[in-house]
Amino acid sequence: MPVRMICSDLDGTLLPYGQNEVSAEAFALIRALQARGVLFCPASGRQYASLRRLFAPVADSCVFLCENGGVVYQDGRVLAKTPMPRALAEEIAWDLWNGSGGRGEVMLSGENTGYAMERGLGMVRRIREIGNNCRIIRDPAEVPEDIVKVSVYLPDGVGAYADRFVPRWRQANAAVAGPYWIDTTLANKGLGVRKLCAALGIDPADVLAFGDNYNDVSMLDTVGAPCIMDSAAPELRARYPRHAARPEDVLAVLLRTGALPPQDPAGFCP
Repeated sequence: MPVRMICSDLDGTLLPYGQNEVSAEAFALIRALQARGVLFCPASGRQYASLRRLFAPVADSCVFLCENGGVVYQDGRVLAKTPMPRALAEEIAWDLWNGSGGRGEVMLSGENTGYAMERGLGMVRRIREIGNNCRIIRDPAEVPEDIVKVSVYLPDGVGAYADRFVPRWRQANAAVAGPYWIDTTLANKGLGVRKLCAALGIDPADVLAFGDNYNDVSMLDTVGAPCIMDSAAPELRARYPRHAARPEDVLAVLLRTGALPPQDPAGFCP
């Protein structure tokens, strides 16, 4: 298949957990593929400001899928967004706040600003460290713009809370989004990819995507070439036949040969 766009999740995928910067190797591969006309799209729960900073060396040539598909950008402008009904967003925010036993903090996301209901548990420090714009609020009603995502930060880990929040807010695509976050949004990464493809005139069948977690499933199911990380849960590794230890390994093969490595249920080893 021809590859016209590459979408990659960040945390746990292009950024192994604990790593805060994209590797020089990844930037070199992205530049080389961009020179061949292949678009690169970071696909993340992060906001545009954070992604733009993280990908600064190549950002002018990238498109961006932000807030888990809630907002998509090109050249600094919003191509599309998927707001949540205000009443639903506020109800979810209060449920995440009250239902986390004092051990959760809530983030409501607009186009390019996060609105934080904090308890001093570290969420605001974390999101500012990754370059997100942030304002502190006491009540979801204070958010002055459309809300595209509502998340809860759980510093003790999501394990004790996933069964409570994920089924309860399935109507809002509730999903575990890493070790410390549960996200809700009416968008998802798959919808974000479809909106990007429609705006750019790209067939989703010509898209390669990388992911490692359950909030990546909609994106992986949308594209023609999904690739799951070796570090993903067994259920996800079984779902997708193309595996990789790192996106860079697959991109290097694509750049060198012009084709993707073969799918292999046992995993891909370059």
